[in-house]
Amino acid sequence: MDDDLALFRPEAWFRAGRGPRYEQLYRHLSAAIAAGELAPETQLPPERDLALIADVSRVTVRKAVSQLVAEGLLEQRRGAGSFVRAPQPKLEHSLSALLSFTEYMRQRGKTSSSRILRRGIFLPTPDEMMALGLSPGDRVARVERLRFADDTPLALEWSSLPTDILPEPEAVETSLYDVLRGMGRAPTRAVQRITAVNLTAADAKLLQLPEGAAVLRIDRTAYLPTGRPIEFTRGLYRSDIYDFIAELRLDAP
Repeated sequence: MDDDLALFRPEAWFRAGRGPRYEQLYRHLSAAIAAGELAPETQLPPERDLALIADVSRVTVRKAVSQLVAEGLLEQRRGAGSFVRAPQPKLEHSLSALLSFTEYMRQRGKTSSSRILRRGIFLPTPDEMMALGLSPGDRVARVERLRFADDTPLALEWSSLPTDILPEPEAVETSLYDVLRGMGRAPTRAVQRITAVNLTAADAKLLQLPEGAAVLRIDRTAYLPTGRPIEFTRGLYRSDIYDFIAELRLDAP
């Protein structure tokens, strides 16, 4: 038993001057999982016990474990504890193709669904005015959704369109692009900006992640063939599940 706990003792992971204890403990456990020292389905000691073994506070343990959960390395099971997760294949999403979330999931044989959080006609925000070329007196159709694949929450998306493009946002249930295509108003190109952000408490609860977990934020502005911008979508995507892939080619001299 003592041999099993040696991995968690401070002499195994703590080094003075190498950063906060929670960060050192997180890095140590992450490396142990990657090296197979903590195999899939291994249960970590309970929080109180782990704090005693590692000679740290329970807050330190909680912060380290939360980061491992956010990265998909640990799974917290209600009433059972924290377990090492088996490696999960990530969903690779190409940045070179303009696909909706629904279309992307269809290609991968997954069932997509959405929970509508809010939709309607609103005054535009400064970001929406800039992206869509609107004035303060205009109105914007907005659809806010929690997106699922096979019942797993993957993304939060806030989509905004001019009201002449989407006069009835209530028509959007799962696929915005299916609705636009049916009206002959689907975009043909888009510009995307990707950044890393930390989740607020409210967004983390919806995505079933710890508060402050790192996710990918994508701002997308989509255009008609005429060059008119008609869609601005801001999405938060789980970085433990998503990989965004871009193919680069060397231009001919």
